[in-house]
Amino acid sequence: MSKLSAQQRQFYEENGYLFPLRVFNDQETAEFRRQFDEYTEQNRERLRKLIPRERRAVYALTHLMLPWVYRMASHPRVLDAVEGAIGPNILVWGSDWFVKFPGDAAYISWHQDGAYWGLQPPQVTTAWIALSPSTLESGCMQVMRGTQKTQLPQRETYALDNALSRGQEIALEVDESEAVALCLAPGEMSLHHIGIAHGSKPNSADYARVGIAIRYIAPEVVQQGSERQIVQLVRGKDEYGNFEVVAPPDDAASAAEIRKEADRRVLENVYPKVK
Repeated sequence: MSKLSAQQRQFYEENGYLFPLRVFNDQETAEFRRQFDEYTEQNRERLRKLIPRERRAVYALTHLMLPWVYRMASHPRVLDAVEGAIGPNILVWGSDWFVKFPGDAAYISWHQDGAYWGLQPPQVTTAWIALSPSTLESGCMQVMRGTQKTQLPQRETYALDNALSRGQEIALEVDESEAVALCLAPGEMSLHHIGIAHGSKPNSADYARVGIAIRYIAPEVVQQGSERQIVQLVRGKDEYGNFEVVAPPDDAASAAEIRKEADRRVLENVYPKVK
């Protein structure tokens, strides 16, 4: 995998997504999956008690805390593709594991990230990296081509099985016959623009659908909200200082504290306030 070709960049800019991109070899993929399974097993009892939108307590921002997740987020082949989408200076703004266990009722409604993340300009891309087959059967991500060019109205539903924080969804009828399924094999990834409409259905396969969404931004992006969010610089340089840049995770205790503080700031800026 090399940096995106001119044709790939043009496709991404016009359509708002690009896939599949092979970023990990079989050995790397197997090792990352082993690490993921160990982490999930350590948190199994906690996860069992959480509804889908609450699982972020376990699965969000792990790149700040777990060295192996940081290695995924900073992997040269991943960053080469991201550079083609947002430029040579790259910050990791966030990450979320999207895990659907066999028979899991969890789904993600049609929505646009740009409607609620508070990031401008939209020089933001998400790398969705698969550690299991991500297929229509297992509930792969689907996108609506070209919708990154239009801000659509959104509403909040707080539906029980919706994995999104607010159960947010596009407040218009979506013609799902026009959707593009971003099917991925383990070790492959897709890129999608902050503005593209996307969603996914429940997992009807007999295996867990495992993937991580890593959110990358250019340093010139500004975050709305009262808190200066915590990021990692993974390529190039930051000449803007809009975010607090922290080092890769090293000491487990301090990394856990950084992750906790980063989560507090994200919740303050991006997530709904509990009345």
